[in-house]
Amino acid sequence: MTSIVSDAPIPATGLTLLAQEALPLLYQHRLMATSQLHQLLTPHTRRPVYLLRQLNLLRTLRLVDATSHRNGRMGRGELLWYITPRGVEVVERAGEVTARAYRISPEAAVSQLQQHTLAVVDTGVAFTRWARALGDECDPLDWQPELAHRIRDGAGDDAFLIPDSVLRYTRSTEDGRRQLLTFFVEVDRATMNVARLGKKLTAYARYAGYVPQSLPGRAAGSGVREAWRERYPAFPRLLIVFAGASVRTVQNRVNDLRALAAADARVSRTSTLTVGATTLELLRVHGPFAPIVTPIVGDPVPTDILVRGPGQ
Repeated sequence: MTSIVSDAPIPATGLTLLAQEALPLLYQHRLMATSQLHQLLTPHTRRPVYLLRQLNLLRTLRLVDATSHRNGRMGRGELLWYITPRGVEVVERAGEVTARAYRISPEAAVSQLQQHTLAVVDTGVAFTRWARALGDECDPLDWQPELAHRIRDGAGDDAFLIPDSVLRYTRSTEDGRRQLLTFFVEVDRATMNVARLGKKLTAYARYAGYVPQSLPGRAAGSGVREAWRERYPAFPRLLIVFAGASVRTVQNRVNDLRALAAADARVSRTSTLTVGATTLELLRVHGPFAPIVTPIVGDPVPTDILVRGPGQ
């Protein structure tokens, strides 16, 4: 059937404010359920009627497209939305978000990656909702999926560390200070062998100590420091979030991870690396500053996302 929609660029001023807000979210987070968009963009409404109207308008303009949820976890018939190449052009022309090379295809939107992508978004949504409730800041664009971090230390096969997301959270403390927090987030749905997750711990430890080689013409050791310092004011805490697994499965995986970390000197002796594990359900219900996190290194006493021991 021939489309009646022109291929001419759509000016941002021709879209409602809500539609303009939805486009960069879909660009950055790649695949989002209607309910996730509702929680982030129109949390003040009981039902996403107006939101769906705007999403369908964007779909008519061929700026976004949608597919059905693969297993109906969030409700039968709920749509999952993703941006089209035409929508990408509009977002990148606006320059409001960091340009990304990754594009989701209609095939990827219905693939086995669907559940993991949605779980990563669910984690970000939980942080955003709690930030609003606590008077903190974690906006819908404050977490970025799959940012590559180069590691070329000769100690492993992987040249890049790619977290599921890098999440930034600004906390307002009781004494009026502002605490800028950054997290590497790994979402685990218990679909991979725990040894693979253990290898990721090693990769984070490698990145914590990775110092790039000196540039040509620069003397060795002259101002060269760890690569992460060029991107972060402090090394991000690593938060492992389990999603969709039973309590027993999560406990077993936490115990296994703690054993793997204890056996890996690079992980257990890297003071820069702080690792904690929790579940998506605990994060949703109790919030990030409740004792919902089990440290992976050291005393397993539950703490919050700052992963502090009882005496700290």
